[in-house]
Parts: sequence; C-alpha cells; structure tokens
Amino acid sequence: MRSHMRIEQISRMIKAFPAMPGAALQLLTLANAPGTTVQQIEAVLRQEPGLTANLLKLANSAYFGIPSQVGSVRQAVLLLGLKRMVQMVVAACASAIMDRGVPGYDLPAGELWRHSLAVSVAARGLAGELKIQAADEIFTAGLLHDVGKLVLGQFVQEDHAQIDSALAQGMSFEAAEAAVLGIDHAAIGAQVLAQWSLPEKIVHAVRWHHAPESYSRIDTMLDVVHVANMLCLMIGIGVGREGLLHEPSPLVTRRLGLKPAHLEKVASQTLQWVSDLSQALTVA
Repeated sequence: MRSHMRIEQISRMIKAFPAMPGAALQLLTLANAPGTTVQQIEAVLRQEPGLTANLLKLANSAYFGIPSQVGSVRQAVLLLGLKRMVQMVVAACASAIMDRGVPGYDLPAGELWRHSLAVSVAARGLAGELKIQAADEIFTAGLLHDVGKLVLGQFVQEDHAQIDSALAQGMSFEAAEAAVLGIDHAAIGAQVLAQWSLPEKIVHAVRWHHAPESYSRIDTMLDVVHVANMLCLMIGIGVGREGLLHEPSPLVTRRLGLKPAHLEKVASQTLQWVSDLSQALTVA
C-alpha cells in the first residue's frame, strides 16, 4: 500500500516537473531534421531573445577557443555547426533547472549540474577518441542523464534508512532505490525526457545508463554515456551518497573497444572542459 502511494506521489512530481523551454525543444527538432536552414534557427531564437545573447557568449568562451569574435547566430552555426550550437542552447536552458542541491543524494547546490556537465563533455570526448558518430546527441544524453534525481531526491531523503539497509546488503544504489521506492532515478529521468518530447534514443540512453547490459539491443550512445558517467564518478565528480566504488561494465568496455589510454586521456581533460564550460554557462 505504501509503495503504491509512493509511486503515485512520484508520478505527480514527474507531471509537475518544469518543462524545457519551447525554443530549446524546437531547436532540437530542427537539429535532427534534414535541410534545416539558418533562417529557421534565427526564427526560433527570436522567440527567446535572451537565448541568442547567451548563445553568443558561449560561442565566445574559452571552451570553444574560437580565435575571432562570434557576433551572430549565422556565424555561430558556421563555426560550431548546427548541432553543437543547439547543444549549448540546451545546456543553458538545463542549467536553470538542474543547478540546485539534491539533499537525498548528498549533492550540494551546483554539484549535480557539475556532474551532468562532466558526463556530457566526457561522453563527447570518448566519442571523439573512439571515432563514434552522433557525438552531438551523446552530449545531450550525458547532460540530462541524472535529471531523474531532481524528482526522486526528496523521496530518497525520506526513506534513507531503508535505502541504507538495502545498501548494507550489497545492493547497488540504483537497485536500492528501486527496491525501496518502486522505481530508480534513471527510469524517472527517461519519463521526464519523454514528457519533454526528446528523441527516443536520448530517452533510452538515460533510462539504461546504469544498466546497459539490460537494454534489449546494443546501443553505442548508451554505452558511451554509461562509461562517461562511471568515469566521472571514479574521478570524484558528483559522487554524493553513491560513493566511489564505480567502474564501467566490462561488456560495454569490450563492445566499444575501450583501452585504458582512452579513459586516462578523457579523464585528464574532463576537469578542464568542465571548468571552461561551467564558467561560460555562468557568465551566459
């Protein structure tokens, strides 16, 4: 009975979760549509004047290292590419939703957002190292992979004793969430992104990022997001209550052809990438 009530409470929280700004969703759709023009992008951005200013500030940040001043949306698209530009718009919008503390996970204000940025840039870095296509969608999936924690945080906090008991029995944190609350943060995150009408492959990557072996088919984007998440937890970004005992799935590591050198290189670069992008987003 109590478990059923919990699921109903969580469902209501999901339905009430803040929507992604309409302009960001329109841009995501355009970025995945063939034949999208700069004029269409400019028309969407005109609906949200602040987004254009933020986009140009981001384009001129140290994260991209563009030597010349970017002064227009057209120039930003030309220099960054349409999909990468849309990533930055989504990141700027997501920061307003995710840059807050999540007490149930022992994550102070800003730490969930820092972890989300770290996973997104690490995922993009891994995709580059492994010569994987769709790096743009990988960035977005990495950025939003833990959005479910914002819904589940208060319930984790209220039922922390039962979750701690499950952890003491050797369960993973995600298994403990599911056992006590009837659902885990990855499943909730997938529901939020489906509610936002994000592409199905991004929704699936978020849903299975802790258990890629359990997904019904092999999905390279999911595998990369899983490894990026584990890598960031291993180097201590956004750990919270989940602890440091993390490592990528051996099956996924083999599937991707990952070598220790790939992980070491991306891990060494991630902190700087996060610092540059975080600073740019703060300014923007």
